Amino acid sequence: MFLPIGDSPRASSTPWMTWLLIGLNVTVYLGVTLPAGWRPPALDDPLLAEYLRMLGVHGPVPISAIQNQITVYDLLVFRYGFRPASFNLISLFCSLFLHAGLFHLAGNMLFLYIFGDNVEHRLGPLKYLCAYLFFGVAATLFFGLFVPHSNVPLIGASGAISGVMGCYFLWFPRNRVKVFVFLFPLIMTSLMIPARWVLGFYLLVENLVPFLVSSSGGGVAHGAHIGGFLAGLGLVFVVERLHLRFRFQKTPVWDQNSCSPQTIPWAVAAGELEAASRCYLGLMQPEERKVVPPETALALGDYLLSRGEDRAALKIFRRFIAERQNSPGLDRAYLGAGKILLQQTRYVTSAYHYLLSAIELASTPDIASEARAGIQRIEGLQRRGGRPLAP
Repeated sequence: MFLPIGDSPRASSTPWMTWLLIGLNVTVYLGVTLPAGWRPPALDDPLLAEYLRMLGVHGPVPISAIQNQITVYDLLVFRYGFRPASFNLISLFCSLFLHAGLFHLAGNMLFLYIFGDNVEHRLGPLKYLCAYLFFGVAATLFFGLFVPHSNVPLIGASGAISGVMGCYFLWFPRNRVKVFVFLFPLIMTSLMIPARWVLGFYLLVENLVPFLVSSSGGGVAHGAHIGGFLAGLGLVFVVERLHLRFRFQKTPVWDQNSCSPQTIPWAVAAGELEAASRCYLGLMQPEERKVVPPETALALGDYLLSRGEDRAALKIFRRFIAERQNSPGLDRAYLGAGKILLQQTRYVTSAYHYLLSAIELASTPDIASEARAGIQRIEGLQRRGGRPLAP
């Protein structure tokens, strides 16, 4: 079993709307689903006869069978769940807050909790709510396209949440998702996996493949999940394409008061690399800098190096080497420092040692190859007795 249980970095603001949506879904379950799920329907309810016809029941039915197998909640779902064959605008929205059981609700709310806060921070609470409802409607209608004559009710928040995940996929490519791996008795651990791998697996393996293989999809509305995810991708495309990103933000993604070791990873994931790098360089204590994940610190060094800010980039790489001798990515820090020092004649010896360390620690052939190219430049310089060749 592979179960997402968290993500990093988390949004720096409080996701009030995400918590409100979770609370509303839980309230509906506790206040409506559970009580109605224990009560038999009234025998004179006209909806009962329609429900039995939908099930294919004709002729008289024993009262005991109705009381033992049908509940008031079944009729509520039949009325307020979305049925493509009986289009109803009210059910289009009500169906988003109904769930078939505790595990159905818990799974949906877990995914909303993990992926909702960053997307809410990006859009702002009110725009996020509108987007959430839009994703739910789009997912439901997309599902209805493939079963237009179905009278089986569709319920659940998963279509709307899939839209949130589609936004997350494009807006937070650097984030990582904490996944609990349970393969008893061999493996029981948690892993930090790139968000796009997790979301790509969700879309392709868990939904697209079953959707293509089985038209019915069993009890899972794979079509709704796919429709919601596509709606999320589409919204991000439109927002970015029309340069409306900042109109969708109630507050800036970053300000001076946001600077802390905990918020730097979120700023990097949100694309605020300039502000994040200044904040990181301003951290005076090694203990503060070690709070920032190694991948984030290296990303800031690479960003400054790409901008031609060699001194600032070198500062990050040297601090990384001095403070994180057992961290992943140490080879990248040695390589970055070596590339910078190689451009200055008086530091060629230091560059040589940094590049040798990068080769020794290389975790990929590309890093080793790039470091060897630097070593070759230094050897060529020594043979010529001149300055380093231009990059």
